[in-house]
Amino acid sequence: MPQITTLSLNPTIDLMTETDLVRPTHKIRTSNETYEPGGGGVNVARVIAELGGTVTAICLVGGFAGQMLNELLAAMTLPRVMVPIAGSTRVSFTVFERKTGHEYRFIPNGPKLAMSEVAACLDAVRAAEFDYFVASGSVPLGAPSDVLAQVAKIVAGKGAKFILDSSGVGLSVTLQQGPVYLVKPSIGELEALVGRRLDHASAREAAAELVTRGQAEIVAVTMGAAGALVVTRDGAMRVHPPKVEARSAVGAGDAFVAAMTVALSEGRSLEDAVTLATAAGAATTLTPVAKLCDREDVARLHESMMAEHALRHMKK
Repeated sequence: MPQITTLSLNPTIDLMTETDLVRPTHKIRTSNETYEPGGGGVNVARVIAELGGTVTAICLVGGFAGQMLNELLAAMTLPRVMVPIAGSTRVSFTVFERKTGHEYRFIPNGPKLAMSEVAACLDAVRAAEFDYFVASGSVPLGAPSDVLAQVAKIVAGKGAKFILDSSGVGLSVTLQQGPVYLVKPSIGELEALVGRRLDHASAREAAAELVTRGQAEIVAVTMGAAGALVVTRDGAMRVHPPKVEARSAVGAGDAFVAAMTVALSEGRSLEDAVTLATAAGAATTLTPVAKLCDREDVARLHESMMAEHALRHMKK
């Protein structure tokens, strides 16, 4: 099976809890606390493993939270390379307010990296063996703005395919320097990249410009409940998500990237890959905060989407 490696420069422990109502100055009593290993690259690796892919996660970790992250991933038997850093791995905090259904998410910046730690991370990428490489998450404090572009060049030197899911300089600088096989911005991240508001038509144009300029072979724009838009040199396609009763959107974008990577690595068509990715994103919204998708839910939603697509073609 194709080997996939993911990179998380700034992973996190996701602490999730619930309360009846969030009020200022009061002590807020919480319940149902859970701890999950998180951060873009970690989440992507977890979903790839759930979908049957062969994956290794590279993570920069430090402090007691870094030890806990390693223990949580060990409990999941997820193959990993832990690059030690002096700072402490961040802990994100999410509170679900039962009376309103609102989520409150508190996400620290995370530790500041030293250049020696960045170099150690790049060495870990050089030492790894993979066919597909997914860099997911933002550029942490202390890292150079082109760190993911440096990773992309290492990946290209190995003849592997580089997949990017980042924001800010992680997105803009990496696309400027390339090469990128697949990039997955959200509609908001694409708006920030091009510096203007986008509707569906202008999003397609902006994505097509990235392809035309040779910055990415495939651009997949996720748009939440509006689905996904995928643009290549061969044209564009739009995939609408299945109707589900969503509980939380946390991790849906990571699940999309993971499923699309697995499908493409298996040689599936782009249309099937995008459909599977959309199903994985929708399946993730069925689960509680920061819980990721279940393989059976993904398969069920994917099958229903493919059947609906076939029915539409028959009616035409």
